[in-house]
Amino acid sequence: MLKHIFTSAVLLWLFGLLGAGSVAVVYSLTENRILENQAATRLMRLHEVLPPERYDNDLLSDTLTLPAGSVVKDRPVTVYRARLKGRPVAVAFEATASDGYSGDIRLLIGVDLDGRILGVRALEHKETPGLGDSIETSRSDWILGFNGRSLNNPDPAHWAVKKDGGVFDQFTGATITPRAVVKLIKQVLVYYAGHRETIFAQEPRNG
Repeated sequence: MLKHIFTSAVLLWLFGLLGAGSVAVVYSLTENRILENQAATRLMRLHEVLPPERYDNDLLSDTLTLPAGSVVKDRPVTVYRARLKGRPVAVAFEATASDGYSGDIRLLIGVDLDGRILGVRALEHKETPGLGDSIETSRSDWILGFNGRSLNNPDPAHWAVKKDGGVFDQFTGATITPRAVVKLIKQVLVYYAGHRETIFAQEPRNG
């Protein structure tokens, strides 16, 4: 009886070891593929706000991580820096607004060297379907209205939704979501205007 139990335990251990080994081998074989796919997806999203013909550097490695409190008070911000023949041409900020109607709204905001918006895209959010999700290009062209805007267009006092005295439309039945988006984009533009030279001078991945 004891011999049978011992044998069963050994066999179970061996099967467990083989199973774990198989998982480790499969992971090691697919890890690079997974990372490559993730990088390709991120680059595809970046190209929506930073046209690829504008730069020739490796956008995914020429990045900075700005600490919480620098751009927004409670979240770090990733900055992708675009260069052409070594000269700065544009940036993309990956930033999060924590004051959406249903929580965090993560945006990708492309800005050219002079502070004009090249594009804005919603990367992740939990806003109400049919209302707050109009920040997605698949649902509405609202977010495309930021293209070409800057701190001078409109002036800072009017960087707000119309309900708050600004120039940007809110959604019917939903003001909190567009208000959070407009506020975050303005914060990014203000930070960029005051730190442009520093952003491009820092070594990659500084925090």
